Parts: sequence; C-alpha cells; structure tokens
Amino acid sequence: MLLAVDVGNTQTHVGVFRDQDLLEHWRFHTARAATADELAFVLSALLRLRDLRLADLDAAMVSCVVPTLAEEYDRARQRYLGGKGALVGPSMRTGMPIRIDNPRELGADRLVNAVAAYDRVGGPCIAVDFGTALNYDVVSAEGEYLGGVISPGIEISLEALSQRAAALPKVRLAPPRTAIGKGTLEAMQSGLVFGYAGQVDGMVARLREELGCEAPAIATGGFAAAIVPHCDQVDEVDDLLTLQGLRIIWERNRS
Repeated sequence: MLLAVDVGNTQTHVGVFRDQDLLEHWRFHTARAATADELAFVLSALLRLRDLRLADLDAAMVSCVVPTLAEEYDRARQRYLGGKGALVGPSMRTGMPIRIDNPRELGADRLVNAVAAYDRVGGPCIAVDFGTALNYDVVSAEGEYLGGVISPGIEISLEALSQRAAALPKVRLAPPRTAIGKGTLEAMQSGLVFGYAGQVDGMVARLREELGCEAPAIATGGFAAAIVPHCDQVDEVDDLLTLQGLRIIWERNRS
C-alpha cells in the first residue's frame, strides 16, 4: 500500500492506495512547526480509523511546498517506513519533461498536478489548483510541462480584505443572491466568488489561446467546489487529482 501525502501551505491531504484503488483520504491543518514524530503520530491516528498501521505501508510519496516540513516528512519516512518512498522533486522520474527556464523552481504540487492531469486526459491540458495560491499548470500535447500562472488564492484575499480594510469583516465564502451586492457582506462575496470565477475563465481562455487548442481544464484544491460552478471554462473538478498524481509518480519510480 502507498501513503500519498500532499502538504500545502494551509491544508495537508493524505490518501492510502492499494494498487490503483484509493482506500481512504483525509485532510488536516498544516502545522508548520510539526516534528517528524508528531507527523508520524497524526498519520498513525488517521490510519487506525481504517484499522491500518504505518507498518502496513509499502512506501510514502510526499509532495510538500513547506521547506521545513519537507525535512520533517523525510525524517518520518526514514524512521518509520525504513526510507521507502520519496519526496517529489524535479529530478525525479515523472515521465514529464519540464520546459521552463529553471526546473528546480517548479513546486512539487504543480508538477504532480500536471502529471495527473495529462495521465487523465492523454493530451494538452490545464490543471487549476485552488489552494493558498491559485495555480494554473499547462501541459503540451506531447506531455511536456510548459509553465503556468501563480496568483493570490482566495484565502489570501479574504485575509487581506479583513486585515487591511478596517470596516470590512471576514466573510463566509458563498455565492450572493446577485452579482450586485445589496450589502457589504454580499458585495464582498460577489467579488470573491464571481470575481475569482471571472479570473479563472479569463486565464484559462488566454492559456488555451497560447496553446492553440481547446485543452481541457481540470480543477482541484479546497476552494474549487465553491468557485467552479460559476466558471464557464473549467471542464471538471477532481478533488483527488494531486493524490492520484503522487500514485502515478510512485509507480513510475518503483523499478
């Protein structure tokens, strides 16, 4: 069995695979100061919910965008799984050539999403990840990672509005009755929900124009479900895209 761990700036998504089947998955808050032992304790507690143990795992594949936690997950992998598995990086065998100026700049989560999206589509595609940052990652028809876009995520915008504008409260992310807000809360919700939907549609359309084809766009990430229903250019939402990408990369590195 494979433990797939996607460590984001805000949330960590964990899944357990038996071959290609996802047995279970969980999300929890990313604690940046956690030690390797604390991480192993949390993972063990989650596994026990399905009567599993760390000892039952064959390996752990980790995608991490928090440098200090990457080190701790690697220590946990070495201590509790005998070093089986790996942390995803640009030098790993992914089956996807990286066509950007400096491949080492590419975040592990972005690479994993691109691999999963291309495996799913089998052609040019765009992965849109609604996380702490809003990432767009573009793959060519030949399966090459071409680059992408990084913009501030929804949570960053929510916090910035409430912290920098004294009269504006922190709001719940939900669609308002109309785009024309009838009060401060609805006006803010409109800007967040419809504003981000408009950004996504505009960016995906621009990326497709540069690619020269109608590449499918697959969305993932914690805020995708709130925004994508109001988008016209996103083809589907797959909450498990990153976990599936970790499984695919693990399979390509087993031999």
